[in-house]
Amino acid sequence: MAQFVFEADLHGLLKLDTPIPNAPPARWQRKAKDTGVPGPSPAAGLSPMKPANRSHSSSKTPSRTPGKPGSKIQSTPTKAGGDRYIPNRSTMQMEMANFLLTKENDPAEESPTKKEQQKAWAVNLNGFDIEEAKILRLSGKPQNAPEGYQNNLKVLYSQKMTPGSSRKNGRYIPSMPDRILDAPEIRNDYYLNLIDWSSQNFLAVALDNSVYLWNHTSGEIIQLLQMEHPDDYVSSVSWIKEGNYLAVGTSNAEVQLWDIQHQKRLRNMISHSSRVGSLSWNSYILSSGARAGHIHHHDVRVAEHHVATLAGHTQEVCGLKWSLDGRYLASGGNDNLVNIWPCTQGDSGDFAPVQTFTQHQGAVKAVAWCPWQSNVLATGGGTSDRHIRIWNVCSGTCLSAVDAHSQVCSILWSTNYKEFISGHGFAQNQLVIWKYPTMAKVTELRGHTARVLNLTMSPDGATVASAAADETLRLWRCFEMDPIKKKEKEKANSAKSSIIHQGIR
Repeated sequence: MAQFVFEADLHGLLKLDTPIPNAPPARWQRKAKDTGVPGPSPAAGLSPMKPANRSHSSSKTPSRTPGKPGSKIQSTPTKAGGDRYIPNRSTMQMEMANFLLTKENDPAEESPTKKEQQKAWAVNLNGFDIEEAKILRLSGKPQNAPEGYQNNLKVLYSQKMTPGSSRKNGRYIPSMPDRILDAPEIRNDYYLNLIDWSSQNFLAVALDNSVYLWNHTSGEIIQLLQMEHPDDYVSSVSWIKEGNYLAVGTSNAEVQLWDIQHQKRLRNMISHSSRVGSLSWNSYILSSGARAGHIHHHDVRVAEHHVATLAGHTQEVCGLKWSLDGRYLASGGNDNLVNIWPCTQGDSGDFAPVQTFTQHQGAVKAVAWCPWQSNVLATGGGTSDRHIRIWNVCSGTCLSAVDAHSQVCSILWSTNYKEFISGHGFAQNQLVIWKYPTMAKVTELRGHTARVLNLTMSPDGATVASAAADETLRLWRCFEMDPIKKKEKEKANSAKSSIIHQGIR
């Protein structure tokens, strides 16, 4: 039976077109409701912007169905309706589509003469070049914008994607801490330095009037000391580079030295008149900063330990750190000053700062030296400042400054990446990893419910420990090194150590 193709005329009515011989069955045809009526039932064209109207209006003139007396014969609806949209074939360029499909299978290499002929034919037949009309291409070069064309949407016509092999994938930084430790009765005091991690993998934590050691390897916890008087408390702790001795500053102006192996106090050095809130080692010289604003150098080898006094602050010294090469000592105080001290005395016999930075508008507790640039120092200001600044201590210039939008309590440089991490107080109480030297924010680590008081780093440089006023210590594996780079670093370190042993022998 010949199939009929229906098309919607301009008035939405149906007209019968010429039958197409040997046409395949139309899948969109509906079956007649009455099996006695042969052929498809007519359907009107639908508007693509409106929902289909599926109700049919019947003619008023009754008619009978063959074989069923008294039944009504269905007639052509007087209103447009139906359930399918039939496109107008006259508007479809079937020959053009066939030509484009067959052209895609042609060989890619064609002579210039043949290409010119095809272009001329396309222009004569269609009024435009086929190649110019192809907007979405499966292959070939992207189209270039015409000369002098300005695109308001900033579309890049000729941008090439970076090959997948040359893309640098960012490393994975866990957003949750690797471990959480309880720190009951830790003092919520911005000016104190209460945690430090030794090269022998011991984490020292000052909890009110006691000091505890946590062995990261075995998980063992040792109570190293407890103050004799209940009103006294521990205000600072600092490990010597070798990790076998711990310096402890107290609220009663003492500086104690403890032997970890024997868990024994070696000496008690008294020279300050107020609490000792900051400590830093430079070989056998131990520097201590006090609330009175003075910094004392202690030579722990001799009986007369107090060898020098640095007077450059008018208020409490809360940040103190020797550079890795031992040339400079950086100090930050509650007077908003940052002083850079030399390791040797001047001609007059007194120590004087070689640089004094006054740009901070709040107390400066966070001071940290860059491990791969010995003359670069990072400092962070308190609540009224909230800025992190990078300094060149040789020239005295501020290399960069960034607004952290919260109190800066501590800064640590990474030894595995060109990055550093900062601990903050109000209002987010978060840790932030920064890229250096761009100062771009890499990520934020959240979890503490009160301000972060101190940060310290594991000896392998992979884990950062944060102590906060919420009485918890959290360990973040944020600088874990790639296994391949880690092996290369260990190999380089072993080579250096072998060279040193050969030189000593």
